[in-house]
Amino acid sequence: MLKAQIIDDMKAAMKGGEKARLGVIRLITAAIKQREVDERIELDDEQVLIVLDKMVKQRRDSIKQYTDAGREDLAAIEEAEVEIIQAYLPAALSEDEIAAIVEAAIAQTGASSMADMGKVMGIVKPQVQGRGDMGAVSGIVKQKLS
Repeated sequence: MLKAQIIDDMKAAMKGGEKARLGVIRLITAAIKQREVDERIELDDEQVLIVLDKMVKQRRDSIKQYTDAGREDLAAIEEAEVEIIQAYLPAALSEDEIAAIVEAAIAQTGASSMADMGKVMGIVKPQVQGRGDMGAVSGIVKQKLS
């Protein structure tokens, strides 16, 4: 369903003459098709969210590098792309919601130390994918386990 929505939005952007939006949507469809060709599968909504989440992460890294290098013009372009991509992602979780998910995963796995972090992240990641920064999630898990 999400893939179909992206295609429909691409058609609407073409008809509306929204060149910037159209360019980003084409990048999204290219990333989805690349993954489908590489893995010889058709992506479902969950896998499309993973692709979109990865694209947002790449752009955030680029924004940081551009701002560190004093290239605010390029950082602004990346920020605009992030906004368009995030429109397809579910609403972001608050830090409290992420902490609750982490605590539930710790209770479910019986994790007690940093050695159990992989088990906890294995449960938390599918629930938070596309709805939160995995770096921040990892930090919360480390904090709770130490």
